[in-house]
Amino acid sequence: MTANKPGTIHLKWVVSAIQAPTHHKRVIKGLGFTRLNQVIERQDTPEIRGMVAKVPHLVTIVPAS
Repeated sequence: MTANKPGTIHLKWVVSAIQAPTHHKRVIKGLGFTRLNQVIERQDTPEIRGMVAKVPHLVTIVPAS
């Protein structure tokens, strides 16, 4: 992974959404995750932060490596 660009955050999907409510699954898909343990980079906006706040038990914010 590269250094964190200004205004971006790295997110990691850490817990499966199999037993999660449908709304949580849609948030995971809306963030752009396709597989477990995937790390993605997104713009650090209030919308993205709000989505992460809805599923803090499934997603973590990781430092850039």
